[in-house]
Amino acid sequence: MNLESLVGQAHGLGASDLHLEVGQPATVRVRGTLKALEARPDRQALNAMARELLGEDGWQAFEAQRSADLSAVVAQVRCRINILHSTRGVGLAVRLLQGVLPTLASLNLHPDLARLATMDHGLILVTGPTGSGKSSTLAALLQHLNTTVSRHIVTLEHPVEYVLRPQRCFIRQREVGRDTPSFEQGLLDSLREDPDVLVVGEMRDPNTMRLTLNAAETGHLVLATMHSASGAEALQRVVGAFPSDIQPSVCAQLADCLVAVVAQRLRFREGPGLRVPELEIMTASTAARAVVRAGQFFKLQSVLEGGAADGHWTFNRYRDHLDRKTDFVTPPPPDVSLDDAAAPAPARPAVAPKVARPLASAPVVARPTPSPPAAATPGRPTAPPSPDRVLVLDEEGEDNPADILAALERRGR
Repeated sequence: MNLESLVGQAHGLGASDLHLEVGQPATVRVRGTLKALEARPDRQALNAMARELLGEDGWQAFEAQRSADLSAVVAQVRCRINILHSTRGVGLAVRLLQGVLPTLASLNLHPDLARLATMDHGLILVTGPTGSGKSSTLAALLQHLNTTVSRHIVTLEHPVEYVLRPQRCFIRQREVGRDTPSFEQGLLDSLREDPDVLVVGEMRDPNTMRLTLNAAETGHLVLATMHSASGAEALQRVVGAFPSDIQPSVCAQLADCLVAVVAQRLRFREGPGLRVPELEIMTASTAARAVVRAGQFFKLQSVLEGGAADGHWTFNRYRDHLDRKTDFVTPPPPDVSLDDAAAPAPARPAVAPKVARPLASAPVVARPTPSPPAAATPGRPTAPPSPDRVLVLDEEGEDNPADILAALERRGR
């Protein structure tokens, strides 16, 4: 038993997560539901998996901190891995990531999000509970920029989940703990690196939030994620992280630099048979800015419900949009390679339709005249018999002189 075989099994089932704990069956999450596998890793096996992932230096740091985050490619699947210590011993929580870069279309997201990503400066918050696809949405927005405009993108992530391939943009991806000691230091460095777009993997502490707001206010487009159930809750968390005496100035700063707050959650839809993001989108309309500036976040729900003309989307309105949507994009099956999934399917030659026969057990025999037929071209339907040929079908498979004579008489007329 090793991590590669378990990840391969989870990938084959279409799982999004794999959980490993000493003495418990390996458990995967498929479409939001946990399912136990037959494998039951023991303490020795999990210790060996963790040591192999971390290396000796990383293992010593793990023994001191009792946790570690990293990204790795396991069984040809890119994974985000959290190694932890529990009452039973070492455990692993593995998030299986898509092998291809997500796009707004492949995630079945509303195209309105593309307009938000083309802003020159300001703050876009992507929020939602754990496992709701925030990182995938962020990667899709960056991929839209990467294919449409020419900008310098700097990302700060912990860990790096999707490796972006530069197309029209110049991209630097930095991993906290490996390339920079903290989000705070990475933000300070990035402001001296001539960026157009900054990506903050997660805003957790007041210093990171303060530097993020400053970057959004000084002419950069900043995309960041938070954990919250709604946009109003995310904004309230940002302001609440600061001392009460400076909260009014933080509200004013947030109102000035805000572009949009996108709250999302995943819901399984029976029609396409897959989990699709449901969104709540709050744009920086005049009404929304006024509420944020006053710190009256409880009024934002009313602004959302009455602001469809300003580009606001409530969860209910977005659900109605999904009910009307018919062009859902279904991800390729797990057993399809990434190259095959990205390449268009080869064109198949046309096949002549089969004609239903009254007697399925009796063969149909074509009896042409001695003149040889022209060679058929692959991929093209066979040409009909020419006038100088006689075609006699005998379902018994034997010669029928009467039918042959009748056909010759008809031709003679």
